[in-house]
Amino acid sequence: MNSKNMPEDGAGEGFLAWLEANNRRFPDKVFIESIDQGKSISHGEMFRLSRQIAHYLTARGFKANDRVALLAGNSLEHLAVYIAVLAYGATICTINVEMNRAHFSDILRAVGARLVLYEEGLGVESFAEGSLAEESGGEWQALGEWRDSEGRGFFAEIADLPADGIIPPVNGLGDIASIFYTSGTESTPKGIVCGYGELAANVRPTAAAFGITAADRVLDFRSFNWVSAQVLSVLAPLSVGATLLLARKFSHSRYFDWLAKYRATIAAGNPTTLNMLNNRPHAITGADLPHLRYIFSSSAPLLREDWTAFEARYQIPIAQGFGASEINWIAGCDENSRRFGSVGRPLTNQTLRIVDADGVALPAGEAGAVEVERGKGAVYRYLRADGSFHTHATGRIQTGDLGYLDEDGYLFLTGRSKEIIIRGGINISPREIDNIVLELASVAEAAAIGVPDDIHGEAVVLCLALKPGAELSREDILAHCRARLAEAKVPQQIIVMAALPKTARGKMDRRALVDVWKSEREQ
Repeated sequence: MNSKNMPEDGAGEGFLAWLEANNRRFPDKVFIESIDQGKSISHGEMFRLSRQIAHYLTARGFKANDRVALLAGNSLEHLAVYIAVLAYGATICTINVEMNRAHFSDILRAVGARLVLYEEGLGVESFAEGSLAEESGGEWQALGEWRDSEGRGFFAEIADLPADGIIPPVNGLGDIASIFYTSGTESTPKGIVCGYGELAANVRPTAAAFGITAADRVLDFRSFNWVSAQVLSVLAPLSVGATLLLARKFSHSRYFDWLAKYRATIAAGNPTTLNMLNNRPHAITGADLPHLRYIFSSSAPLLREDWTAFEARYQIPIAQGFGASEINWIAGCDENSRRFGSVGRPLTNQTLRIVDADGVALPAGEAGAVEVERGKGAVYRYLRADGSFHTHATGRIQTGDLGYLDEDGYLFLTGRSKEIIIRGGINISPREIDNIVLELASVAEAAAIGVPDDIHGEAVVLCLALKPGAELSREDILAHCRARLAEAKVPQQIIVMAALPKTARGKMDRRALVDVWKSEREQ
C-alpha cells in the first residue's frame, strides 16, 4: 500500500485502507442505501467497484492531480465515483449543475478535466456533443446506473474490468483530492481546492466529534457536491464502516417516514428544514423513533428559539456543527456532548483560537474572530477562471465568523465579520438584534442589516416577518428593543415582509435585504 495516500498522523488510514478494512469486516453490510433510487451498494461491492474504476483510470494513464469532473445530483453512482477516485489518488471535481448553471461553461473550462461524467436528465447532455466538450479537452461519458453487484450498466462497462489486485494510490499528501464550487447564486462561484492531507485528516475527527460508529445509519439529503455532506455523511461513515441513507432532496412530507422505515440513527437538518417541520408539524415524537439518536443542524446557526421549539415539540435532540468550505468541518458534537446554543467543541486535527483585530488570542468568554490553524503545511487555495491557483492563506486562516469559546472549550458563534454593523464607531452584531426581536411571540423571522448613514456611518434596519395571523405594531417592537438593547443597537427603521429571503443553502440573505431597503427608499 502506498503510504502517500494516508493522513499526516501516520495512523495507517486513508480512503483505500478504509475500503479494504470494511471489505474484510462486513462485506455484505449496506454502505449506501439510495432511498429515491430504491437500491444499495454494500461495503464489499464498493471495494470491488473502486478496484474496477482504478483499473479504468490506470488504463487511461491517470496520474495525481489529473481531474475527473462529476456532474450529478445525489445518487449512488455519484458517491461511488467520488470515493473510487479518492481511493485511486486522482482529483475529483464535484459540480452542482443546478446551482452553478449560469457559470457552468466557465467552470468546466477552468477545471480542465480529463474525464467528465454526467448524470443524464440534468440538462447537460447537449454539452457532451457541443463545443464545450472540445474546449474542456476531456472525454465525456454518461454516468450510467449501478444495477447489481457486478456494476453492470455503469459508465464504460466497468463490469468488464478486473477487480482483483490492489493498485497503489498515485497521489501524495500535497496533491489535490477535490475541487468543488460554492453555490454562486449571489456572485461568481469560488472553486475550492482541497488537498489530500487536509481532507483525509479531517474525516476521523469529524466522525469522532459527531459520535459516528459502525452501528450508525446516517440519513442525509444535502447536496453531495459540497464538502460538508461529503465529509460528514459519506467519508466519516466510510472510515468507521457505517451506513449512509441517501435522499436526493429534503421532503417535508416524507422526512419522518424515512427516519422510521430506514431506522436512521443520525439525521441531517438545517435551520430552514427544521423550521419547516416546526411550522407544519407532524404528529410524531422521539418515542416513535427509538433508534434515532439525534438530528444535526449545519449550514447556518440555529436560533435558540427555533432549537427550543423543535425539541419541545418532537422530543428529539438537536446537535449543531460548524464548518467552512475552505477548511471542511471545524467543530461538532453529538447528543451526549452537545451544549445548548453551541456548535460543539473544535475538532482534534486543528487549533482553534478566538482573536482580536491584531490577531492576538482572546480569553474564554470574549468574542472575536474565529481562526483555525492546521500546521504550516496547510494551504488554502482557490481555482481561478483561467485554471491557475490563488493561495489566500497558509497554515492558519480566519473563517469570517465571530464567536467565543466558553470555559469548557465549546464554540459559540455570534455573527459574521462581513455582517457587522458599525454605527458611530460601535461594532454591532446583527444576530444579537435578531435574537432579541425573536423573543416576541408574534415574530417568525428577523434579520438586522446595516445601511449607509450620513452621520453615524451606518444605521440599523430591522427586517422581519410575522407569524400567520399575528399582529404587532412598530411601537411595540421598538419598545422591546429599547428595553433589551443599548441605544445604538435599537433599529432606526423596521421593514415588515411576508418572508425573509434565503440563499440557496438556506442561510439568511442579508445582501438581498439591503436591496429591499434600497428599493423601498427609492419609492
